[in-house]
Amino acid sequence: MSDSPSLPHLRADTASINAARLSAAPPEPGERLQHERALGELPLTVLVGVTGVGKSTALEALRELGGQRVLPNRREVTDAVMIWPQVGRAVTDREERFALTAQYRAAHPGGMAQALGSLLADTRHWGLSPLFDGLRGLDEVRHAAQRFPAWRFVALGAPDAVRVRRLLGRADRFDQVAGTATGGTLRAELDGLAGVSGVFSPAELDGLTALEGPECAAAEVLAKVRIVLSERRQYDPAAAEEFLRGLTPGRALVLDTVALNPAQVARAVQEWA
Repeated sequence: MSDSPSLPHLRADTASINAARLSAAPPEPGERLQHERALGELPLTVLVGVTGVGKSTALEALRELGGQRVLPNRREVTDAVMIWPQVGRAVTDREERFALTAQYRAAHPGGMAQALGSLLADTRHWGLSPLFDGLRGLDEVRHAAQRFPAWRFVALGAPDAVRVRRLLGRADRFDQVAGTATGGTLRAELDGLAGVSGVFSPAELDGLTALEGPECAAAEVLAKVRIVLSERRQYDPAAAEEFLRGLTPGRALVLDTVALNPAQVARAVQEWA
């Protein structure tokens, strides 16, 4: 069995997550060192958005601008805090991960926001205002905004059909689901997915079907659509954005990653922050 995942320069501060080994030989939970602060107390800038909205490219553009400390991302925190303590192994299938994180949220309604806010950070490494990628959905965003008043939020959005195309283009080995072989035509397989009509219009499904070709297998299109549908069952990006728009001025910035390219997103975030 491989070692449990670790989060550098971070450690658990509450019993709800201290089952994960977050760093080598950490101090006993509850013992805070002079250079440590709970992330919930720090003025974090938090990216909000579901898979494929452009968070990774925006982060890369922000790094190129310089000066931003970026915490371990959502995937890494999920592995260490949510998944490994439940099953004791790595999980790569996206639908299985969504199911396991849903189980975590059943016990911890704040989800990722609750887990992140209770971690202690070594401020010698992370500084006092790092950036985190990212939160998803209304429950996480509302918990974060209400419980951690120093946090500020940048919501990135894109239509679901655009998100599918971006997932097809980024070739991330993490974007996989089991059992995506197509037994019929791609359009018939898409039409048969649970909840598909509530997320994609017929015209959008026609467009996704047309992506099939020598360089884009039908199984790949089907897999990426399933990822988007599975995530939408867990998180509602529109509700999260609506909530953020209602916060006091200066706490939230909402950006359209179709209208803005990554460099423009990065500049908007830097100027706002």
